[in-house]
Amino acid sequence: MRITVLTVPGCPNAVPAVERVTVALAGRAAEVVLVEVHDQEQAVALGMNGSPTILLDGIDPFAAAGVVPSVSCRLFRDAVGTAAGAPSEAALRAAIDGVGVRDL
Repeated sequence: MRITVLTVPGCPNAVPAVERVTVALAGRAAEVVLVEVHDQEQAVALGMNGSPTILLDGIDPFAAAGVVPSVSCRLFRDAVGTAAGAPSEAALRAAIDGVGVRDL
């Protein structure tokens, strides 16, 4: 599995997003890559739905229906509606489990 974290330069949520992905993987095999997106054309080409966007094998499991790729900030809501700059470890773990990342 390849996990890509797309961010705009200087995004304060890039590092927390990568850290949460790493924790959510819990030792399972995956390639985690951080990619900076500099313009709208790149955002469209890569499927960035705001910064940070976390792609699991090219798919954004947190994208709302009808979302349009953009170079913008992004917030994620947890189960009780609290907003954060990156998905929770639990939400990431559920998304990763849904894709079927294998254990090491």
